[in-house]
Amino acid sequence: MTQLALVIDLNVCVGCQACVTSCKSWNTSGSAGALADFRPYDENPTGTFFNRVQTFEVGEFPATQTVHLPKSCLHCEDPPCVPVCPTGASYKRKEDGIVLIDYDKCIGCGYCAWACPYGVRELDEERQVMTKCTLCVDRIYSDALPVTDRRPACVMACPTNARLFGDVHDPASEVSTAIRERGGYQLMPEWGTQPSNHYLPRRKTVINIRDDELVRADSPQLIDIAALVPGAKPRSTLDDASNFGS
Repeated sequence: MTQLALVIDLNVCVGCQACVTSCKSWNTSGSAGALADFRPYDENPTGTFFNRVQTFEVGEFPATQTVHLPKSCLHCEDPPCVPVCPTGASYKRKEDGIVLIDYDKCIGCGYCAWACPYGVRELDEERQVMTKCTLCVDRIYSDALPVTDRRPACVMACPTNARLFGDVHDPASEVSTAIRERGGYQLMPEWGTQPSNHYLPRRKTVINIRDDELVRADSPQLIDIAALVPGAKPRSTLDDASNFGS
């Protein structure tokens, strides 16, 4: 069975919020309906979002790191939000594994939000229905879009390609390969929900620079400007700006 999902690379996510704004823009104008905002520019702004980016400082000073964690519906293979819905509004599609909400059946009771261990369902205060990420289901199957654009809005908008999209049940897919080769993991697997979305862990990047490649700002070494600036004469130091271009 096909299981569409997102794979998010925490090593290159910079927390720019492009995924958040693109998600909001597409879904507000799409089949999900207008996503409410209240006091967006005032104190204590509230609104409905399908995708949020949480930022954490981890480690102990001075070896601290900033980690950006995008989080949306994980489209669990065993979603606890579905069986608790009293009206059957929450359901999981068999053809692609996407978990969706039928707004015509939803009564906004919030049971699904209580059942979700990831806190990714939100009540639209204006329409009084529960909302969540749909993987842009109205976009990925749209005949009006080029095939290359039939991906979730957040994936299209990410400037660092931190978000991958595909079938995690297909071992040859880009997402399955990334999970397998780069140690992709599920969020809170101890809940037994089998979330389909995966995260790729941060990696320590080691850069080796030889001492003879360093130029200290407080005591610059003699360098060959001719090797850096075409046409320049090889007779200057970094602390003598007048020599550049001589």
